[in-house]
Amino acid sequence: MKNLALIIALVLFSSCYAQKNTLKFPKNGTSPKATLNEVSWIEGRWLGEAFGGITEEIWSPPLGDSMMFSFKLVSDGKVVFYELGGIRQVDDSLIFQLKHFGNDFKGWEKKDETVDAKLVKIEDSKVYFDKFTFEKISDSEINIYVVIEENGETEEVKFNYKKQ
Repeated sequence: MKNLALIIALVLFSSCYAQKNTLKFPKNGTSPKATLNEVSWIEGRWLGEAFGGITEEIWSPPLGDSMMFSFKLVSDGKVVFYELGGIRQVDDSLIFQLKHFGNDFKGWEKKDETVDAKLVKIEDSKVYFDKFTFEKISDSEINIYVVIEENGETEEVKFNYKKQ
């Protein structure tokens, strides 16, 4: 049950913000110009550990103005939850979007709702979306930083992945 509370917190965003690896999209801000080719290094099957279990993310290469991903958390040999989503090319920039699903594939967000994170900026080895950062460590290792809130506390969680 503790894992479920933490997972639900993933979809909650804080009004207070002080993180070191993630950025908040500025109020009335504009996303910079960017293309999927700039983030294509995210492609691959990635495994890591978080929330007391195994995490897996699978990212497709750019195709059709998007990169699609699936995520799952497995704890004690059972799926806890899934995420489906992607990075989409919208006009001259990028947006990161996702939806959460329980282990029974019932959605957490309403039918037409997604968790949307606008692009803040791209640096040499980092891509900053609103409260999500993708960091390339090497061709076989990445970090993904996510801002979560639990019990009124905001924290930045690091997911370290190795390419399979």
